[in-house]
Amino acid sequence: MSQTRVCSGHEGLNPFKSFVLDNKSDRLRWRLKFGVFVLFAVSALLVIYSAFTSETRWLFRCAECRDFPAAKIAPAPGCALPEQNVTDVSHIVFGIGGSIKTWKNRKHYSELWWKPNVTRGFVWLDSEPDPAEPWPETSPPYRISSDWKKFKFIHSQSAVRLSRIVVDSFREGLPDARWFVMGDDDTVFFPENLAAVLEKYDHREMYYIGGNSESVEQDALHAYDMAFGGGGFAISYPLAAELVKIMDGCLNRYFYFYGSDQRVWACVGELGVSLTRELGFHQIDIRGDPFGLLAAHPVAPLVSLHHLDDVNPLFPNQTQLDSLRAITEAYKMNPARIMQQSFCYWKKKWSVSVSWGYAVQIYPQVLTPKELEMPLQTFHTWRSWSNGPFIFNVRPVSPNPCQQPVVFYLDSIEGARKGEVVMTTYKKFVGKVQNKCPTGVVGIEKVVVSAAKMDHNEWKQIPRRQCCEVSKGFWSSTMNVKIRKCKHRLSFLEVNT
Repeated sequence: MSQTRVCSGHEGLNPFKSFVLDNKSDRLRWRLKFGVFVLFAVSALLVIYSAFTSETRWLFRCAECRDFPAAKIAPAPGCALPEQNVTDVSHIVFGIGGSIKTWKNRKHYSELWWKPNVTRGFVWLDSEPDPAEPWPETSPPYRISSDWKKFKFIHSQSAVRLSRIVVDSFREGLPDARWFVMGDDDTVFFPENLAAVLEKYDHREMYYIGGNSESVEQDALHAYDMAFGGGGFAISYPLAAELVKIMDGCLNRYFYFYGSDQRVWACVGELGVSLTRELGFHQIDIRGDPFGLLAAHPVAPLVSLHHLDDVNPLFPNQTQLDSLRAITEAYKMNPARIMQQSFCYWKKKWSVSVSWGYAVQIYPQVLTPKELEMPLQTFHTWRSWSNGPFIFNVRPVSPNPCQQPVVFYLDSIEGARKGEVVMTTYKKFVGKVQNKCPTGVVGIEKVVVSAAKMDHNEWKQIPRRQCCEVSKGFWSSTMNVKIRKCKHRLSFLEVNT
């Protein structure tokens, strides 16, 4: 038998070793070629992928989102939609809780802010209105609440009906709905400001937005983390879609609750969503004169006012409806600025506080900004008519008439030719108290305030109260105030003195 001869390095190569080396070289070359091919294929796929629109990529990432009709802007929770246009009034569906008994005397509140063919939504009634009386075109269209008498209750069956407004509104299927906003038939909304507030939040996520009661006794009785329904609250489309699934069973679980807003709060809580507070929703759970509260409005857009039948008229010597008409006219001229407070000082002698579109206060002494931004307690708590507590700090009205402010209420409003500056005039209100003070603010009969139109986009930034400048001729009975943005280098008091 012949044997293979293994040669040394000087005697030639081993044929078997040469064969192994050739095979290794081939495999190496093949792997190199395969790697180049894979790299090329991946690069090509990346090029193709980058050519897709963001919307196409979103559809591949989130198959669940494809289950939503194109008309429904908001997808299922957790789906990331491509960039959308900004939220405006057209994306809001209002659900107004009314009844046959209350609507006739309260419809004027909704007609103050409702804009036919602009605002969308319905007044939800308990039964059909009288066919002999045509439904006014200036009112929101109405719908009849569904299936509300089959649920258990202890306190009020109407509360069950009103709690289902979000479900009934959702089932109407209005296109491009991003938010469902609930309110009562005695609630006055400021729609553009509401849209500016909601624009801060992603309508594709589950949100429950509103405010609680001003009176602590009401919050303690119901809930601190509940949006009070009269002041209004907003529910995003995805949250409304989930509420539709659980609402009926949820209402029977919480049949012992008092109000409709408390039931909604409980059902939203079962979905794990908590309240997002916004300072512009006003339940007005107070009694007496709301002046102190509104003249020191927080740095936030004015969104809503409720319980207006239960407080004094906003302007003395006027009806509540006439007062609200005046406020609404000012709002139309400069929506984002309505009731925004500004401070300034005159010759380090007088303190001036402007609640734009509502009132001006002049104090015959210098008060710090922290004092001026604190509401005067011209009101009492909702339930017990006591002096508090409230969810914000208040300062008492001085018993000394010479330390009380002289108040000037809105009298007229005029826009500049180009609409860039709005001029508001405020006339002095002379009450019994002011007649008792021989000194103090004398000679001023009216205040003229000039202010640039405020852009709603400013609310997307960190809010900052604006400053003002005061001027007055020696013999003039008119004080002129110019509202402007504050300077950065000085403190508030230094800027305004």
